Amino acid sequence: MDAAASLLPDGIAAWVAALLVVASFFTSALTATFGLGGGLAMLALMGLFVPVAALIPVHGAVQLGSNTGRAWHQRDHIRWEVAGPFVAGSVVGAVAGAFIVVQLPDALMKLVLGGFIIAITWTAIPGMDRVGRAGLAAASAVLALLTMMLGATGPLLSALFAQIIPGDRKALVATMAGGMSVQHVLKIIVFSIAGFAFWPWVPLVAAMVVSGYLGTLYGSRLLERIDEVRFRYWFRIGITVLALDLVRRGVAGLV
Repeated sequence: MDAAASLLPDGIAAWVAALLVVASFFTSALTATFGLGGGLAMLALMGLFVPVAALIPVHGAVQLGSNTGRAWHQRDHIRWEVAGPFVAGSVVGAVAGAFIVVQLPDALMKLVLGGFIIAITWTAIPGMDRVGRAGLAAASAVLALLTMMLGATGPLLSALFAQIIPGDRKALVATMAGGMSVQHVLKIIVFSIAGFAFWPWVPLVAAMVVSGYLGTLYGSRLLERIDEVRFRYWFRIGITVLALDLVRRGVAGLV
């Protein structure tokens, strides 16, 4: 027990670490099945135990491992014609975000973003399934820039990818995993440059990544069993719930 405790960062008890490792399995399984939801659930749970200063960078490291593992396991289904321009655009947007400081009310951003996500989730945008590489790269740059300013763009990425990749749930989940991996890599780079010390968290993060990969294997099997219509229905419901939470937080911030 003492040996295990010595591998944990200060303030994290052994039972808390065990809980987070187990939760990583189930949240990764959830995302591997429906393409979203697991990251937010993990963030909410970690928020109960992880110090505020470490919450976002550590969560980002865990999600990087989870999304990378899912992208690798489901790599045969990744739409590289979508993932390639997304990577290029994300890098450009992240670099631009490091130099552009836009003072916009956080609450207003959440409110507008939540409403926009709901709109594009339930309304088909003509031509989105035929968007070119340049258009996708430009959209990805804007998305990465929003991530630097707001952070809560996962549901937006899900809604956009659902429009670009219709009718293929496996390609949607796999390509989103690749896209989110890029965003989390950029996040880790930013926090590392800012001076956050990741080393004390490495053993716990590594254990969560391993259990998360096992969850990905399980969730991928569930994805095989779900038909396309049912997947799309629950996928839209999941995005809408997350978007409504953004709207709620935006309204609460404006009141």
